[in-house]
Amino acid sequence: PYNGPVQHIFFHPLIAYPELTFDGDAQEKGFNDYFTTIDEFNGVIQALYENDYILIDINKLIEEVEEDGKMTVKRSQLMLPEGKKPLIISIDDMNYYDYMRENGTIYKLILDDRGEIATYSINPDGKEEIAYDNEIVSLLDRFVEEHPDFSFEGAKGVIALTGYEGILGYRTNELDSPKFEEEKKAAITVVEQLKEMGWTFASHGYGHLDASKVSVEKLKKDTDRWKREVESLIGPTKVYIYPYGSRVLPGDPKFDLLIDAGFTILSAVGSQAYEKMAPNALMQDRRHIDGIGLIHQRDRFLDLFDSYKLIDYDVRPKKYWEEIKS
Repeated sequence: PYNGPVQHIFFHPLIAYPELTFDGDAQEKGFNDYFTTIDEFNGVIQALYENDYILIDINKLIEEVEEDGKMTVKRSQLMLPEGKKPLIISIDDMNYYDYMRENGTIYKLILDDRGEIATYSINPDGKEEIAYDNEIVSLLDRFVEEHPDFSFEGAKGVIALTGYEGILGYRTNELDSPKFEEEKKAAITVVEQLKEMGWTFASHGYGHLDASKVSVEKLKKDTDRWKREVESLIGPTKVYIYPYGSRVLPGDPKFDLLIDAGFTILSAVGSQAYEKMAPNALMQDRRHIDGIGLIHQRDRFLDLFDSYKLIDYDVRPKKYWEEIKS
């Protein structure tokens, strides 16, 4: 039995082509703040493995039980290999929005000729490129293959998707496009393979709205559209990951709306491991692994790793990290 804290960390899609990311344009600082590089991700995973963390399926945190004739959600008892500490990894916005593609992420996830997950991109030279080493999915799959004791029962991570520019790089939001059925079919094929590999999915809202600021009516419309256009492709999920790291609390009609929609794990953003059971839902915080965290919040992460040892000093422009290099 494990009774300690459950660490939940999250990333955005990786910076695959830093020459497009750190080119001095208006998007550069945002990418420096909220994204990580390939080497940084690999360093984080290696450090967590060395510190005895093990990946778990977020859905195993709760169970439905019957009490007084009613079904209710309870926190489950985690059973883990002795000496291991549970870890959940989630990835926000793995939709590959146009602005991401223009600034150095991959274009989409695909299946190669062997039916394995790969990435497809147009590289900085304008050429098509298929790769296996420039995004979290392939990197984590390979790490677990090499270190099977880093995953409990085959668990990988949680992919949190919006819908307003499709999913996984496929423009499934363009319902009237002549390519819609083709895009939809390709997306579902990738989803099925990801599930087979131990990946799970979460809602990140359809339009990436701040749930704490929008009206109940707008949140309901957004949630309903997500279910129509995204859940129909990825299947049901219990997990709702708040955009912008915000949250709504029990007693708020918007909280009840999300519960009624079937979401029983609600994840916000915090500075440390945190969870609390609410009526019929688990509220949990995630910790952000990005430029802000690595460069400016080292002390917050020392229980997981020393971020100063992991920053990609060769890729991130010096102006963003020179104050801490000494």
